[in-house]
Amino acid sequence: MTRKTLTICGTTALLLASQAFALKSDKDQPANADANYSKSVQSKTGAANDPDLFDLDGNVVITRGSIKMTAAHATIQQIPSAAKDPNAGKMSRVILTGKQAHMQQVHDGDCGLMTANADKIDYNPLTNLAELTGSAVIVQQGRGEFRGEHLIYNTDTGDMESGNKADPAARVHLVMEAKTQTQNESPNNCGFATGAAKPAAAKITDKPGEAKPQPKEAKPAVKPSADKSKDGAH
Repeated sequence: MTRKTLTICGTTALLLASQAFALKSDKDQPANADANYSKSVQSKTGAANDPDLFDLDGNVVITRGSIKMTAAHATIQQIPSAAKDPNAGKMSRVILTGKQAHMQQVHDGDCGLMTANADKIDYNPLTNLAELTGSAVIVQQGRGEFRGEHLIYNTDTGDMESGNKADPAARVHLVMEAKTQTQNESPNNCGFATGAAKPAAAKITDKPGEAKPQPKEAKPAVKPSADKSKDGAH
């Protein structure tokens, strides 16, 4: 494939990818992590640039809505909850390593699956950018396949960047799928939760200052007066 052809294909691939919006509800879901071993180190200063750290080893599985990440090792960074930062308490970075680390997410609307594999995946949930290094492969169901030693993928918009214009050896390989029949949008958010649970509706209470009707007091039963006179008394 010549460089001219590669450039044209690359432009087409990015246009196709830009339509692959991620499931909007994912960012509203809590993250869950499982592993064989974990170690946490709390922030020493509580500042946003000194995050809480969580190291996970052995069959690591991290899920958040339709997002699923697996790796041999993972490091999670979380901005301290007391930090003076609008993202305080949020997960700010996930670094996955292993042969190979894996990440997947469902597309909004048509529920197509995006899968990403690489020797290292550095994901920032706040910017939605995932940097893949080492034999990286991204497959967007119904759209195409992208390969390279270094890929930057926007998990929110589906935009992608790869290769190095200044290095002729930095080759990328793109495969665009033929257009298929458009799928209908999912009526149930692709089977995933749509957002945080809503609080229970408040019970209706009496309006302030409005007197609550009181039940009428029952009158005590009147006992018949006893006749003090006895039979035959004068």
